[in-house]
Amino acid sequence: MREAVIVSTARTPIGKAYRGLFNNTEAPTMGGIAIRAAVERSGLESSEVDDVIMGCAMPQGTCSLNPVRLAALVGGLPVSVSGMTIDRQCSSGLMAIATGAKQIMHDGMQVVVGAGIEQISLVQNQHQNAHRVIDPKLVAAHEHIYMPMLQTAEVVAARYGISREAQDEYALQSQMRTAQAQQAGRYAEEIVPVTANMGVMDRETGEISLVDKTLELDEGNRPGTTLEGLAGLKPVIDGGSITAGNASQLSDGASASVLVDSKLAEQRGLEPIGVYRGIAVAGCEPDEMGIGPVFAVPKLLKQHGLGMDDIGLWELNEAFAVQVIYCRDRLGIPNDLLNVNGGAISFGHPYGMSGARMVGHALLEGKRRGVKYVVITMCVGGGMGAAGLFEVL
Repeated sequence: MREAVIVSTARTPIGKAYRGLFNNTEAPTMGGIAIRAAVERSGLESSEVDDVIMGCAMPQGTCSLNPVRLAALVGGLPVSVSGMTIDRQCSSGLMAIATGAKQIMHDGMQVVVGAGIEQISLVQNQHQNAHRVIDPKLVAAHEHIYMPMLQTAEVVAARYGISREAQDEYALQSQMRTAQAQQAGRYAEEIVPVTANMGVMDRETGEISLVDKTLELDEGNRPGTTLEGLAGLKPVIDGGSITAGNASQLSDGASASVLVDSKLAEQRGLEPIGVYRGIAVAGCEPDEMGIGPVFAVPKLLKQHGLGMDDIGLWELNEAFAVQVIYCRDRLGIPNDLLNVNGGAISFGHPYGMSGARMVGHALLEGKRRGVKYVVITMCVGGGMGAAGLFEVL
């Protein structure tokens, strides 16, 4: 069987939503930055790309009209290169890479870009289209299908007895790991420095001025975080345990990886960083959406005849500390192999981008550590889980 190898990965820094780097940048431009850099790093010509697959969880506004096609053009790909946007909520970026790999393995394509994007600043705001978003017949059959993610996190905390203290401790770990990783330069290999024109509001007058800002690292990390500071934050829901400190940050960003048929990579003398091995998905009750990985991961490992001990590195999306804790403990993931350089709590979660980012990062970090297999997994809105297996080369 043909194999799909990843030969390059690139991403933007992750900007804070609404008040960060990309609050004045349209999605095609942001996505184009990642696509252009990934293709340039691959050593291939842009005209050799057969297709571009990009995940996006909120495809409206600036992310509408098949944004990957638009981002590919901004990213310098010729008009002959097609593109498809896919949505499986927070696993969209992972699914984009998996789909691109299968196009190589089964459809005869040679080069595919797998990517992910989210522009929360310009989409998840007062202009967001919520017209008739609720289907009463669906609610009658599945009462909690539209339950907000925050509330599902509170359900997990209450149902499985995960304390506020445990959540804050995990959040602190995420912040500290990211701070250490940034200081050690462990994100430099994947991030493309970006200069963008952003809006800055004067706190006294409310006036917004436009300024140019350059980022080389994700801007959400708070290296000065303390357990006392986290404990002092007020829960978002009265009587709950989820706070701004132990949940993922709203963010903007884009990530892309170039996948190539392994024989072509060998012929061209390319040096792959990993190979796609497979993906598994599963459904769960919508009101405990966050535990989706506990159903997806066992399916993935069973498909490939692997056990937990065979996995050298785990990336489990930090939507909320509470669901990471539950999934980690239920699956038996060693804490020292999980989100080793932090995650969405410490630097942000651009929904459709995260899965694509996690794949690239896990392969680069796995290579540094000399491990064989990495798993990327996450909970998915609506009550689902996804998990992808990659072999490090």
